[in-house]
Amino acid sequence: MKFVRFKNEKNEKLGIFNKDESKLIEISSVLGREFSSMIDLIENITEEEIEQLQKTFWGKISECVQYDASRVKICSPIKRPIHDIICVGVNYKDHLEETKESFKDDFTEPTKTVYFSKRASEIIGTGDVVKSRMDLDTHLDYEVELAVIIGKRGTDIAREDVEKYIFGYSIFNDISARVLQQSHLQWYRGKSLDTYSSMGPSILHKTALPFPVEVGVKSYVNNELRQSSNTKLFLADIPQIISEISEGITLEPGDIIITGTPSGVGMGMKPQGFMKKGDIVTCEIPEIGKLINIIG
Repeated sequence: MKFVRFKNEKNEKLGIFNKDESKLIEISSVLGREFSSMIDLIENITEEEIEQLQKTFWGKISECVQYDASRVKICSPIKRPIHDIICVGVNYKDHLEETKESFKDDFTEPTKTVYFSKRASEIIGTGDVVKSRMDLDTHLDYEVELAVIIGKRGTDIAREDVEKYIFGYSIFNDISARVLQQSHLQWYRGKSLDTYSSMGPSILHKTALPFPVEVGVKSYVNNELRQSSNTKLFLADIPQIISEISEGITLEPGDIIITGTPSGVGMGMKPQGFMKKGDIVTCEIPEIGKLINIIG
């Protein structure tokens, strides 16, 4: 079951796709109450309401408001995160190796999992334009990542309990300005320019995937395959990441953790393959869908 934020001609709505994804079912019409945002839904929806939505998804409840999916605007599932996005760096061995080669003397191989943050005043969604700042940095790169969306508040979460604290999963493009990233001792600025965070097209509820999650992740630039891997190749898996980052740090509903990107980024290509204006970048996790953006 996939949760979606969308706009029709008049208003912004929260919905779920029907089984063949031709329609969007308005959640409020099923549950009889409104949520102010996707984060509000994540924090306050009950297990009984999730079950009610699942029955609607499977066609067992027919009384609901539906929209033709092709006639609405699909938005990023979460528009404005409550905190900076938690990022996991170099979490695939092949990407670790290409990063060492690309950064050379400016990169020291870590002995523990790398965590950093990424600011996003607003997350863009599929079909949206990345407003490139070529005046600041022409080395514009893509990074396809599995995003984990936290479902309930927790601190010091045990590995074996991690799935209980997850709401679902999405696709994230961790767009990066590589010169800015390498020019500072921290990666924050090169990762945090406006519109350099893209997520969507939906949040796949955790019940749709076995845990731990093993899904394929791919990216394309102008239909050229650039990245292709699987989350089973993580150096640090999701139970380790969430358990470790929650040690002494409270995670809250709607928090976004992006789990790292595999090799094949533009920075690691020979010759390097950075994005330029007019390019179309597609990030894909088949179970979730495709996240498509235009470089403007």
